[in-house]
Amino acid sequence: MSFYSVGVSALNNAQLALTTAGHNIANVATDGYHRQSVTLVTNVPIKTGSGFIGQGANVQTITRAYNSFLDGQVSQAQTQVSSLNAYQSQINQIDNMLADPNAGLSPALQNFFSAVGNVATNPQSIPARQSLVSSGSAMVSRFQALAQNFNDIQNGINTQITSSVNTINSLAQQISSVNTQIVALTGATNQQPNDLLDTRDKLISQLNQLVRATTVSQSDGSVNVFIGNGQPLVIGNQTFALTASPSSEDASTVVVGYQSGGGNIVLPNGSLSGGSLGGLLDFRTNTLNPAQNALGQIALTIAKNVNDQQALGQDLAGVAGTKFFTLPTPTTLTGSFNTGTATLSGVISNVSALTTSDYQVQVTGTGPNAYSVTNLTTNVTTSGLDDTTVLTAIPGLTLSLGGVVAVGDKFTVQPTKYAAQNIALSSTINATTVAAASPVVANAKSTNTGTAQVTDSELTALPLPSLPITLTFNSATNQFSYGAGPTLVNYTAGSPMTIAGNITLTLSGAPANGDVFTIGANTNGVADNRNMLLMANLQTANTMVPGSSGGATTSYQGAYSQLVSFVGNKAAEIKVTAAAQQNMLTQAQSAQQSLSGVNLDEEAANLLRYQQAYQAAGKMMQIATTLFNTLLSITP
Repeated sequence: MSFYSVGVSALNNAQLALTTAGHNIANVATDGYHRQSVTLVTNVPIKTGSGFIGQGANVQTITRAYNSFLDGQVSQAQTQVSSLNAYQSQINQIDNMLADPNAGLSPALQNFFSAVGNVATNPQSIPARQSLVSSGSAMVSRFQALAQNFNDIQNGINTQITSSVNTINSLAQQISSVNTQIVALTGATNQQPNDLLDTRDKLISQLNQLVRATTVSQSDGSVNVFIGNGQPLVIGNQTFALTASPSSEDASTVVVGYQSGGGNIVLPNGSLSGGSLGGLLDFRTNTLNPAQNALGQIALTIAKNVNDQQALGQDLAGVAGTKFFTLPTPTTLTGSFNTGTATLSGVISNVSALTTSDYQVQVTGTGPNAYSVTNLTTNVTTSGLDDTTVLTAIPGLTLSLGGVVAVGDKFTVQPTKYAAQNIALSSTINATTVAAASPVVANAKSTNTGTAQVTDSELTALPLPSLPITLTFNSATNQFSYGAGPTLVNYTAGSPMTIAGNITLTLSGAPANGDVFTIGANTNGVADNRNMLLMANLQTANTMVPGSSGGATTSYQGAYSQLVSFVGNKAAEIKVTAAAQQNMLTQAQSAQQSLSGVNLDEEAANLLRYQQAYQAAGKMMQIATTLFNTLLSITP
């Protein structure tokens, strides 16, 4: 009855093929599903005198249409797309905020200096002065609003990093569990559990959307998963967890750590590339922090320059100018793992030297040159600093170190990061305390016989020298003399002369021998606008250091424009790159689906083919039954 057994095997084979085709159809929309098919092999034939008689076929296994190279391409493209999309969603917030013609800083800057110009035009006007104070307050509010938006974005990133780490740990646990099931089923049946393999591949794909992961297949059917610089996340049925916790150097920043036998190790941002987590870390390091620091640098420089100019003028009451803004101090953070008792603080010594970088001060030893300072933007380290040189190693700052340091202690210095958030209008500034006038005035003696006239006089630095100062011209030497000694100064018409160190005097014309000029206190400077004109000049003066190094080469508006351009160009770059990467993902998915995807037309054709095979097998069994009945009906 080999004919009957062949029919039975054919019937079983057709039934399995029909079931597999139906399984494919049912999973046509299942994400991560790979099309399955039966693999038939011929049964061992029976040897007879007439030759070998075939015994039909049997289903050796059910395989899935899988290509590791194509699936790997999809995973790599997906991790890049996820990274770029995360970066793009964050940078668009900053780009829209900074470039907004209403919410950005440019209108506030322009309004403030327009108000300065109005006071310079009409220095005795109380409404003009009040408008200046109001414009200063509005500019402060704009800085604070932008800074708050930066803080909100940073806090949002911290939350997303924590959520991503929790999801990664959950996926690692699930992959480990599926590994265990696959190993058990593969060993028991020596067959591949295709649906579980799809489940594991989908979990790994989801992991790649969060962080770039690499896999290594094992002989028992499990896979090992690695992230970062080769840190294992899943080894067989064992998992290693990531952590998200505040940085030991800056508690406002959440960093990613890796738990191993040696404890929790903080992973460098650059090691976690790819996926939305990598995109967030990349954005924070390369866009958010630099933009936040640049905004703070602008706020600090404006506040310091305006305050300095205020101090060189006098108000409506003839009193030296008071501070216009409350100047924020640099942020200094003590490492949470420090073992010494030392604290670090700092003050601004030269606002024009400030950069947009953060710095790390570290105690590297116990000798006389036991400090190093690292620029966290350029990663350039200056080593071998002693107790004195370390205090001036950060451009624009003077540091103070109190307490006892220990080897390994670290301090983070953020000169400008929170300056925009902490800038404020001084409580002493009002309409009458705006210092529009210069505290000094120069006059020519009425008996002078020359043609020289005073064109300008101003205080350039504090302190104010003792007044009055009388200058007498000597035509033989073409010099003015003043004070005990006397002090001599060369004269060139139209060129400013420095008097008593902190006053400049400019004359035009030709003085005669013995002509006298006097520099005295400005006792009636209500209509004087000289100091306010100097403050107005700050708008276009090159007082800013763009970027992390170099000299003052741009204005406030120029620095802000560079910030807007930096963010805008990066946003455009990310947008173009993300679109290109999305196309690559689409192509990779298309190539993968052409092999592994379910084609309903093909499955419909398979159903008809397997149906006919099933019917034919059934016919064989019917014939075999008829033959058998015929034999039974033969009368002996």
